[in-house]
Amino acid sequence: MNHQQTPKQLGYFFPAEWHPHTATWLSWPHKEASWPGKIHTVYHPYVQFIKAVSEDETICINVANAAMELFAKEHLSDQQVDLTKIKFFHHPTNDAWCRDHGPAFLINPVEKKKVIVDWNYNAWGNKYPPFDLDDVIPTLIGEKLNLPVYHPGIVMEGGSVDFNGNGTLITSTACLLNPNRNPTLNQKQIEEYLINYYGVEQILWVDEGIIGDDTDGHIDDTVRFVNEDTVIATVEENKNDENYPLLQHNLKQLQQMRLLNGKQLNILELPMPAQHVIWEDQRLPASYANFYIANAVVAVPVFNDSNDDRALSIIQQCFPDRKVIGINSTDVIWGLGSWHCLSQQEPAI
Repeated sequence: MNHQQTPKQLGYFFPAEWHPHTATWLSWPHKEASWPGKIHTVYHPYVQFIKAVSEDETICINVANAAMELFAKEHLSDQQVDLTKIKFFHHPTNDAWCRDHGPAFLINPVEKKKVIVDWNYNAWGNKYPPFDLDDVIPTLIGEKLNLPVYHPGIVMEGGSVDFNGNGTLITSTACLLNPNRNPTLNQKQIEEYLINYYGVEQILWVDEGIIGDDTDGHIDDTVRFVNEDTVIATVEENKNDENYPLLQHNLKQLQQMRLLNGKQLNILELPMPAQHVIWEDQRLPASYANFYIANAVVAVPVFNDSNDDRALSIIQQCFPDRKVIGINSTDVIWGLGSWHCLSQQEPAI
C-alpha cells in the first residue's frame, strides 16, 4: 500500500511497552537450527511464559498449519494454559523471533485507530536465510486484522529499538548503522525513517551491544526504558570480562543524554549474570534486560545464576503495579534470544 503521508503525519506513534496491551504476538518455535540439538527443551519454559502473560491478555500465535497448532495446544494443555486466551493464526514463519519479524503496531489515541508498520526483514544482516516467510508476517496480520499496513522499505528489527512513549526512541549504532542492514543510508536518513514510521521526536544512540549477540547489538539486551525518563542499563561488574568496557561506554553515553524536556535520564544499573552462559563452547547473550512488560507481569529471563534474584529485585522496583517473574532461560538463550526477542505487543487504543 502506498501512502503519501507517514504514520507520524497522521498522528500515530509506537507506545511504550507498559502501555495497556490488547494482545501479545508470538511465532511458535519450530526451527531446529535455532536450537541445534535441543529445541525440545525450549517448549516447557516457552509455555511458562505464555501462561504468565495470558493471565491478563490474549496471546496470538503464528503457526504453520493445523498440525503445528495441535502440537502447540498439546504443550499448552500440559501446563494447564487457558486455551480460551490463545488465538492461532496460520501464518508460516521461518523462525520464532516475533519481536524482529512481527508487526510494529502504532496507535492514534485521538481517532481511536491502529496501524501496522511492516519494515523489511533480512534475518539480522542475511545471517540466517531463508527469511521470506518472516518478512511478510506483519502484512499478513494486517490483512487478518483489517488494519492499514505501511511499508517504509528499509530493514528494521523490533529488538533494535526501545521507546519511552513520550517521543523518545533509543537504539544502537552497532546494529542500525551496520552495513549489513541499510548500506545506502546514513545515520541522519535512518533517523528520519524512525521518526516518521515510529512517530517519535528524538533518537538517542548508544554504541555497543553485548558479546555473543548475533543481532549486532540489539538494544533490548542493554538499555530499556521503564518509564518516561528512566532506563535500566546493563553493566558488567567483572572488570576482566569482555562486556565490561562495552557496557561502561554505553553507560557514559547515557549519562550525557538529555530528553526532549531537557532532563537527564534516570539510570538504574542492572547486573549481567555473574557466570557466562555457555553451550557447546559458545558464549550466549544472556541478559536480564531482555524482559517483556505485559499487562499484569514482567517476564524476566533468569539463568540459575547468583545474580538472578538481585536482577529481579531491581526490575520489580521499576514496576510496582506488576508482578515480576523470572522464567528460566538457560535453554531458550541457546537460540541467542529470550522473552523480549520472542514476543511483540499489540497495544490497546
